[in-house]
Formats: sequence, structure tokens, C-alpha cells
Amino acid sequence: MKTIYLIRHAKSSWNHPEFSDRDRPLNKRGLRDAPHMAKYLKQLGVQPDLILSSPANRARTTATYFAETLACEIEIRNNIYEAFSITVINAIKELSDDLETVLLFGHNPTFTSIANFFPGNYIPNVPTCGIVKIEGDVTQWKDFNENTARQTAFYYPKQFFT
Repeated sequence: MKTIYLIRHAKSSWNHPEFSDRDRPLNKRGLRDAPHMAKYLKQLGVQPDLILSSPANRARTTATYFAETLACEIEIRNNIYEAFSITVINAIKELSDDLETVLLFGHNPTFTSIANFFPGNYIPNVPTCGIVKIEGDVTQWKDFNENTARQTAFYYPKQFFT
């Protein structure tokens, strides 16, 4: 069994127009949501073998909360930032087969599109710090596709905060 958790970066700040899109930090809500959702995955018993993140500051910062909580290394992947869905899906298919569970931090609209590529409940929008769990009954990542994998869970901060 192979499992991917697609995790959209936490809410970012638009208060610094001088920052490039890549450099935008998390805002107050993002700084609340990221550690909360990381702790939630820990409570669920999630043990990632690897965390992959977009190089954007908001994605890296979100991934860092999860890495610290789940005691896992982060690998930055430039091809996740501003990526087409197929680019990210191909990156998943190229993962090392010794990895069973991978957390992938990135952006919309790509992550919503990827989530809906796999069978399961239609997700109109993966919100900031939303998590989509996709499980595949395969032994090799190259075989992870819409016929062998499906959405099995969807978590997001507004389930916990009003």
C-alpha cells in the first residue's frame, strides 16, 4: 500500500506587496492552522517516510510544522511550485519504492485537480491547510494511478475552527 497526503499550504499573508509570490509568509490564521493540522495527523498515527514541499515560503513553512511534529525530513522540489497536475502526478510516480507514506505540500488549483483525478468524493476546493489522503493498493509508485488509488480521507481546518 502506498499513501500520499496532498497538503495545501496554510493561509498566507498578502500584507507585503513588496514580496514576490514565492516569498509570501503565512498569516496569523496560517500560523494557527499548520501546527494544529500537523498534530491532528500525529494523533491519527500518520508516520511519513518523506515530506516533499514546493520551494514557496508558505509551503515550506507549513511543511516545517509537519516535519517537526512528525519527525520527518523535508525535501524541496522546485517542480511542485506553479506545476501542472500531470507534473506532480509524474513526480509521485517517480518516488522511490521503499517509501510507503509521503506528505506533499503545494498549491491550488493543482492540488484540487489532483485530488479529483482520483476516485472518491468530489472536492470543489482544497482549502488552505487542507489535507487529502490518497491510498493506492500498489507496491510500486509507477503503478499509482486513478485505477489503483483513491481518496480515502479529507481534513481541513474549518472542521476544527469556526
